[in-house]
Amino acid sequence: MDRVRVGIIGVGYLGTQHARILSYLEQAELKGVADIEFRKALEIGNRHGVPYYQNYEDMLDEIDAAIVATPTSEHFSIAMNLLQAGKHVLVEKPITETVEQGEKLVETAKAKGLILQVGHLERFNPAVEAVENMISEPRFIEVQRLGSFSARSLDIDVVLDLMIHDLDIILALIKDEVKSVRSSGIHVLSEKIDIANARIEFKSGCVANLTASRVHQGKVRKLRIFEPTMYYSIDYIDQEVKIFPLDGRQTDIRTLRIQKEEPLKKELQNFLTSIQEGRMSKVSGDEALRALKLAYTVLKEAEL
Repeated sequence: MDRVRVGIIGVGYLGTQHARILSYLEQAELKGVADIEFRKALEIGNRHGVPYYQNYEDMLDEIDAAIVATPTSEHFSIAMNLLQAGKHVLVEKPITETVEQGEKLVETAKAKGLILQVGHLERFNPAVEAVENMISEPRFIEVQRLGSFSARSLDIDVVLDLMIHDLDIILALIKDEVKSVRSSGIHVLSEKIDIANARIEFKSGCVANLTASRVHQGKVRKLRIFEPTMYYSIDYIDQEVKIFPLDGRQTDIRTLRIQKEEPLKKELQNFLTSIQEGRMSKVSGDEALRALKLAYTVLKEAEL
């Protein structure tokens, strides 16, 4: 297949980053951008020399695939319309507002033989990719995802906004069924949950403890995975992995050599290659749906 003709729907912060990368990727031809705030569409369209629209449906005849970077409440209606029009879709996380909506998107994509990929960006973080085939016997996982307050994602709780990244990663690494979930959450600066903690136990006995906050001073993105003889310390921001022996011998501490890359670029390349080669993308609708279901279990427990 020749270059994939791509349109971007929603050019806020994330959509603008998608446009920046797609404008230079050889696999893609950026055909247009759309936003209900026409001023944004005009600005980003002019920046990259492509058509701009207020109504994304006006560019459907010009594209093979679309990036949906709108508020979560709009994911389902837009992505469904695109799939029904025969377009491949990369929708930002979470896949949809509800599990039922997500199930419908997944079913539609499969029925039409289209790629439905979801923007769980951290799966493309080189530090995560470096350890995903090294983990063999995880016993305990600790995650901190802390950030400062932003009005960008206040339509959803911190679990769907931030923690869902790590729920997705843990499900990809553990490959086991969840046995139990305990969680708690509090409101701080919004009507939604702004700080959440979850303890997830898997049938294998592995336990994951996750904390997510969007009212923290500064930014922390760290994951630690403990196995019987060692543990892995992963820094998402610095794209760094250190391996510590549990026998306390400091001389055996290792730092993995990692080729640092922009995760969003890798995500988009995966989406485009999946379309061109007709194969499943790395973060499929099914995987995103599993993460969404677990996120809602965490929310339900937190609200009890």
